[in-house]
Parts: sequence; C-alpha cells; structure tokens
Amino acid sequence: MVSINSIKRGVVIDHIKAGYGIKIYNYLGLDKAEFTVALIKNAPSNKKERKDIIKIENAIDIDFTVLGLIDPNITINIIEDEVIKKKIKLSTPNRVEDVIKCKNPRCVTSVEANIPHVFFLLDEEKGQYKCQYCDELHTFSEV
Repeated sequence: MVSINSIKRGVVIDHIKAGYGIKIYNYLGLDKAEFTVALIKNAPSNKKERKDIIKIENAIDIDFTVLGLIDPNITINIIEDEVIKKKIKLSTPNRVEDVIKCKNPRCVTSVEANIPHVFFLLDEEKGQYKCQYCDELHTFSEV
C-alpha cells in the first residue's frame, strides 16, 4: 500500500487521464522542482477505471489553457492549511496561442518571425484545431 500524506499548501491536479500525468509533470518542469512533488499513476477512480494525480507542495503558476488542452477533464485543487480553498474544473480551450505550431510551410507563421501561432477549436470531441491564418487543421496530441 502506498501512502502519500496530505499537503499543507500547494496544488493537487486530480482526475488526470491515466498515462497523461507524466505529460503534465514534464510540461510543468516538475523534474527540476526543489519542493515536494508526487506523481501518482494509475490510481483507482470512481469516475474512471484509473487516473493519475499530481500533488505539489508549493504555490506555482499554472497555465490552465495548456492543461485543458492536455486533458480537459482535470480538476485543480488549491490547498491552504491542508484544506481545499478553491476547486477549478478545466475544459477544452476555444483558443490557444503559441502552444501548437502550424506545420503548413506556406503559412505566414512559418515565413514571418514574431507572429503568434493562434488556433481555434474546431471539433472538441476530436481535439481538432484550425490555424487562424491558413486554416490548416491540427489535432492536439502533444505539448
């Protein structure tokens, strides 16, 4: 039996799709953290069969847009004095900027420097986005 204590102050990222916890861990750069971090993989879940959980014993800035892109079903709990002070439910973002890169070599973002890569959600179920400038379709799979 694995036992991980509650945290006093920090963030718990819960209901992560099993196997996606490491993506979020790497995206947040938690491998370089000098504070306590726990990545729990394949934890039993009532809603899903399995889930991943990340517990961070520190207040950190998190880009909720990117986390919603990785897994829109994530719940973020802000912990203070070992109590949940705020619960944030994520969703698939309608617009993302400089997260996905347009792969069309003729797109203005591929030719001109300093133009942001802006994509708009086209199909939420498929995770499909469309480039603002050239309408190139991109299905999100990696950050």
